[in-house]
Amino acid sequence: MTTIRAASPRSHVAVKRRGRKRTDTRAALGFLTPSALGLTFFVLFPSILAVITSLFNWPTFGDISFAGIANYTKLFAPGSTFPQALLNTILFTVIVVPVNLVLTVSMAFWVASSRLRRLYRVLFFLPVVTPSVASAVIWSMLYQPNGVFSSIALSFGIHLPNLLGSSSTALICVVIMILWQGFGYNLLIFSAAIDQLPDDVLAAASLDGATGFRQLLHIKLPLMTPAIFFASTVTMIQAFQIFSEPYVMTAGGPGNSTTTVVMNVYETAFQGGQLGQAAAPAMVLFVLILVVTLFQWYGQRKWVHYE
Repeated sequence: MTTIRAASPRSHVAVKRRGRKRTDTRAALGFLTPSALGLTFFVLFPSILAVITSLFNWPTFGDISFAGIANYTKLFAPGSTFPQALLNTILFTVIVVPVNLVLTVSMAFWVASSRLRRLYRVLFFLPVVTPSVASAVIWSMLYQPNGVFSSIALSFGIHLPNLLGSSSTALICVVIMILWQGFGYNLLIFSAAIDQLPDDVLAAASLDGATGFRQLLHIKLPLMTPAIFFASTVTMIQAFQIFSEPYVMTAGGPGNSTTTVVMNVYETAFQGGQLGQAAAPAMVLFVLILVVTLFQWYGQRKWVHYE
């Protein structure tokens, strides 16, 4: 005689859970596949190809030959413009990142307290969606000796020099334009962070006597550190990769005073026709950005508060 045992309720629950996990896994893989393919074909493969290219003499037209690290040693050879381009890129980053963060955090608190905060956010964000080339052309016209800035200064009896034609002022002029263009992005991030500040925490801090600047320094800013960390990382990466603004406004001049690493890569590859030599500074910039980003990532454990 055959005895049939009924399956226990636990086994049914286990089967349902396994089926649900499989469904969730398939759905997750379906959503991740397009991004993974894009990352592979447009980021991973080009990066590997850039590493390989940097080790070869790779002219646009001609024979390809192995060069080893010769392309890297040429970067610091006498007469190379790369050291100046690297210095300018670091200067751009060191100036743009902290100034941008301070201005946008300060303005975000002012905008959050205004009735017209939605209008201000839209107005400040307009330069972000404006093509950088068009913005650079307009700012170049403003900086001209007969431009708006010189005319305003002349009305007060001040004679401005050729701002973009002097090595002592050209870099600062480009920095001002970059700050203006990227201002709205971080402003929007910090405005969203301010809107998400917990009211109960702020109310408790007020009851404890933490008001005004004290509350800002010890309560609000620590709660905003995740947004500050994200904004600082993105702004840093963008500053290292600056290209179109100085290229359009000054073409790297005067005297390479505004030349950046990306401009050096562009000129070597598309004007000089040397893809191998152009890949070398690109890889140096990649490593520099990677190191600084990892430093920020591990450093954020000490000052970023997620709870």
